[in-house]
Amino acid sequence: MATPGLPPNGQMLQLIDHIQREVVRRPGVEIKDDTPLVSSGLIDSFALIQIFLQLEKITNRKIPAAKVRAKDMDTVRLMFAMAEKMGTPRR
Repeated sequence: MATPGLPPNGQMLQLIDHIQREVVRRPGVEIKDDTPLVSSGLIDSFALIQIFLQLEKITNRKIPAAKVRAKDMDTVRLMFAMAEKMGTPRR
């Protein structure tokens, strides 16, 4: 059973896998839903754009980019909370 306000585990795992394989690409670095990404320096602002687009794709939500701040994207858990709060379902 999913936790209210959080996406199904499969969506989080899909985004974590994308970040691990396509963005971080460092053997031995494990990404979890609560791993600090921005504040730890693991990803930079350019990577955030790629992750943001993947988040929209996975959640099937349109998220207003102008309202998103780096702190909203610091962990995968925060990303999904922000997508749920700010995003609107795509048709």
